[in-house]
Amino acid sequence: MNLTLGFSPCPNDTFIFDALVNNKINTDGFSFDTHLEDVETLNNWAIQGKLDVTKLSFAVYLKVRDQYDLLNSGSALGRGCGPLLISKEPMTLEDVKNKTIAIPGENTTANLLFSIAFPEAKNKKIMVFSEIENAVLNGEADAGVIIHENRFTYQLKGLKKVMDMGEYWEQTTGNPIPLGGIFIKKDIAPEKRAELDQLIHQSLQHAYSEYPVLSDYVKSHAQEMDEQVMRQHIDLYVNQFSLDLGEEGHRAVDALMAAARR
Repeated sequence: MNLTLGFSPCPNDTFIFDALVNNKINTDGFSFDTHLEDVETLNNWAIQGKLDVTKLSFAVYLKVRDQYDLLNSGSALGRGCGPLLISKEPMTLEDVKNKTIAIPGENTTANLLFSIAFPEAKNKKIMVFSEIENAVLNGEADAGVIIHENRFTYQLKGLKKVMDMGEYWEQTTGNPIPLGGIFIKKDIAPEKRAELDQLIHQSLQHAYSEYPVLSDYVKSHAQEMDEQVMRQHIDLYVNQFSLDLGEEGHRAVDALMAAARR
């Protein structure tokens, strides 16, 4: 069975899917036409129903749940891994509502968490996540919501943390932070969905069996990242929830869906 599969080129996703898409495990007759794209591109594609299986921001789940189901394996969900609001100049929380804020996509969980923390902040500038640090540095935006590897680099560029929005979510809800998950088209047979879910689980187990060695696949897609930052990225975003969301993970996703509805 051939499926179209989309995920990001970030180390957490390539780490999870490497063994699956590069035949390092027995794929039981599955083959994949892979598309490595920024998560907001994948979010927008899912609204169009473009791919069979795809990584998505949990924030877009409400818009696609008539077409896609959430798998138990492959998610980015945890504690201490949320997006950060950063600025070049000192900024109080009260200041934020009147500032121009760069966000990594309208449908991202980062934007949803920012909106939950700062509901009055409406002046947003949508950008690719990797461009936000420079936009804040050169004055295109007063502040920016950063995700992925930028969590590890913003201080080196002289930028300052205004708020950890994952921390805000954890403190106000008690739940871990649901960032993104793996979704599959509902028109694919339930038994095939279950088989693929298990294969993603096995793919991640294979990656862990070789860690901290990083495969060429992970390294080739990481954007100008040294290996230490790649491992920091993997350690932050890949965890037990990535192997299986479990009851706690699903509860966190449900809490985010309820917040999105509000």
